Amino acid sequence: MAVVYTLLVLFLAVFVAGFILLVMGAINFDFSNSEIPPGVNQPVKLRIIHIILISRAVVGKILENIGICSQVSFVRYMQDRKTPGVDLKLFIKDLLFEKVPVRIYQPKVPSACQRRGVMFFHGGGWVFGSLETHEKLCRSIARESESVVVSVGYRLAPEHKYPAAYEDCLNATIHFMKNIEHYGVDPARIIVCGDSAGGNLAAAVSQTLAGRSDLPKLRAQILIYPGLQALDFNLPSYQQNRGVPLLFRERAAFYILQYLNGNASNLEDVLEGSHIPIDIKLNYRKWVSPDNIPEKFKVRGYKPHVLLDSTTEVYETVKRFCEPNLCPLLAEDAIVQQLPESFILTCEYDVLRDDGLLYKKRLEDNGVRVTWFHLEDGFHGIINSFNTDWLSFSSGKRGLDNIV
Repeated sequence: MAVVYTLLVLFLAVFVAGFILLVMGAINFDFSNSEIPPGVNQPVKLRIIHIILISRAVVGKILENIGICSQVSFVRYMQDRKTPGVDLKLFIKDLLFEKVPVRIYQPKVPSACQRRGVMFFHGGGWVFGSLETHEKLCRSIARESESVVVSVGYRLAPEHKYPAAYEDCLNATIHFMKNIEHYGVDPARIIVCGDSAGGNLAAAVSQTLAGRSDLPKLRAQILIYPGLQALDFNLPSYQQNRGVPLLFRERAAFYILQYLNGNASNLEDVLEGSHIPIDIKLNYRKWVSPDNIPEKFKVRGYKPHVLLDSTTEVYETVKRFCEPNLCPLLAEDAIVQQLPESFILTCEYDVLRDDGLLYKKRLEDNGVRVTWFHLEDGFHGIINSFNTDWLSFSSGKRGLDNIV
């Protein structure tokens, strides 16, 4: 019995040591491919968060390889573990809008007039994120702006491919608009808002509703470091911030491919720009081009990228990248001209920075009023880190204050 016990202890020790070595090896590999520029806000904190995220992903991959659960399921589980308790200033309720899970945050303090209504779509690359991951952010927006916030728990990829997430957000928004009287919200003050992939969904929903005469007109759209196109992953910000946490250039392309097809088999073609035929790229170059990025954003080491053509086979798998419901930056001028007043937040050290800058220009060129707030020391995901105890970022709080 003693021998069996000793062997068991040895086995566990070897297993744990191997497990730790695997995790540390993956972290070192990711470190070698990552970079935190000198201008990033509170770099040590960012590095710690990066280590936590890498470790979580590696453990998930190990669990997937030994058949316990998928990596995606494990990461989602870890993200959703913590939910804040009762909020003394808000009524919080979970409901279904057209079979779509939503969480409503309503201020308890009585209001002399109807409130503002905010439809919020969470980020997470269409693959991750949930009502729980953005709970603190939605609570803060509801409290600080004294608004009714509706957070939408849309379906995620790769299980639910495009246009599932877009359709859920659109249907939930239309349901809210049609039942506005139940929530004490002014129909003239409805806003769509989202971060990252959620910013993409907010922009797409806003465009779809722009031409609807049977519904209230949106008051505004709030786009927080949105991803808005998949034609060019070699814009200045994609080159400059390719290895800056929390979103690498490769991961940005990977996520939108997961949303589109449920796989990333054409990842290399997308990254090098050989997924869209040259004639189509040239057609959209008036909107998606480094020429439309102000020169001051190109000084950190941008090199013009050679236009590459695409094979018919590759293009067939990704041609829906040209649909505005997936890539809102490609909407026609006639749609863009009808869009509501817009707030766009960008971060200097974010691969998606230029998507926001290009959309800002498109809106302004079409007569839409834009408020632009740029975090010079910010990185992708910083807004959701505004209130994470000792890992909080002052720059994230500053961004949130401007959103409010």
